Amino acid sequence: MGAQIEHIKIGNTDIPVIFEEQHSLPTFNLQLVFKNSGSIKDNDKNGLAGLSARLLNEGTLKDGSTKFAQKLENLAISLNVSHGFETFVIELSSIKDVYKNGLELLSELLKSPNYKDETVEKIKTILTGSLKRKENDYDYVARNELNKILFNGTSLENPSNGTVESISKISLEDVKNFINSNLILENLIIVAGGDISLEELKTNLEPILSSLKHGKESKMIDIEASDKKIVKEQIKETEQAYIYFGSPFNVKVNDENNYIAKVASFILGGSGFGSRLMEEIRVKRGLAYSAYGQISINKSHTYFTGYLQTKNETANEAKDLVVKIVNEFVNKGITKDELEAAKNFLTGSEPLRVETLSQRLNRAFTLYYRGLNQDYSTKELEKIEKLSLKQINSYIKSHAEIENLSFSIVRK
Repeated sequence: MGAQIEHIKIGNTDIPVIFEEQHSLPTFNLQLVFKNSGSIKDNDKNGLAGLSARLLNEGTLKDGSTKFAQKLENLAISLNVSHGFETFVIELSSIKDVYKNGLELLSELLKSPNYKDETVEKIKTILTGSLKRKENDYDYVARNELNKILFNGTSLENPSNGTVESISKISLEDVKNFINSNLILENLIIVAGGDISLEELKTNLEPILSSLKHGKESKMIDIEASDKKIVKEQIKETEQAYIYFGSPFNVKVNDENNYIAKVASFILGGSGFGSRLMEEIRVKRGLAYSAYGQISINKSHTYFTGYLQTKNETANEAKDLVVKIVNEFVNKGITKDELEAAKNFLTGSEPLRVETLSQRLNRAFTLYYRGLNQDYSTKELEKIEKLSLKQINSYIKSHAEIENLSFSIVRK
């Protein structure tokens, strides 16, 4: 049937609802997505969004974590809270027969989270242990250092789950303030689907939505990646070198030529075997088991990033090779064979991206969130099919900013 965009009015606020009715399976899925409410709102309390999400996974004040979890398990209901950089998401899924029970439990959670000092301290203890273990995860270490280089002075420079030091400073009052100021009707987008009608969904959601507060809608901020070509090495006792790299890519999320960026990204490093990075670094020279790179386009920021692992003694060679590959990609462009292979894969694999209800709802949300029409994906494929070699090479050459590569390397 395809997703449709409707609205629910609560007070003076129109809340968008992205909905698809599907009767092939007796299931129900609901996501409450709060825009501009993820780690981007941590401000000077790094890890606050993540800790707040974890607290909402600890049940209600009345039932606590164990009893609330048992209620969910007894009815085979999944209720999970998570966060990204830009969004904060509460997801509920169940079979149709018990979806009203799920909505009741969701309502209880929103009205009375498990706001206890001991709950916060428990989460902080678990998070601290996890963060300390990651000190020896050199992929994690190298990736975080690259973010510090590329996004210095912004929310993106910090690990999404915070640091041991930042987590220790977060209080129960901080969590309450975060939830009260961000989980508001003005930030909300509803994504739902399953064996239920839209009218039935609206009727059953209104009591829950009425329990949410009104507030000031959060605004998106623009974050630019650094073009300073910084190289930072960290010396650790490791058997191999971990190399993460990135550079600016100057486009907006709704740029009409982003379909060309999608093809270019696929050819440069996103396609695995057959991509420039994999072919030159692994296949031809055997410097790494894998090498990837992709253009990441988000509402708040866009950039080119990639990574590889190699022997300690070949780290410099691999780094220099990445610079050479990217420079040649920009200045010489791609070949006709590369373009045709990319077209065939991207157009041929399209049916696999919309097989399930979850995939279709996720796509519909992404398009809505980015301000794109719901038929964008169909038109994008048509544009990709017509894309000429001259057109894509001209586009690649116009984005020479990706040559301004910075590196974060962990090596022995």
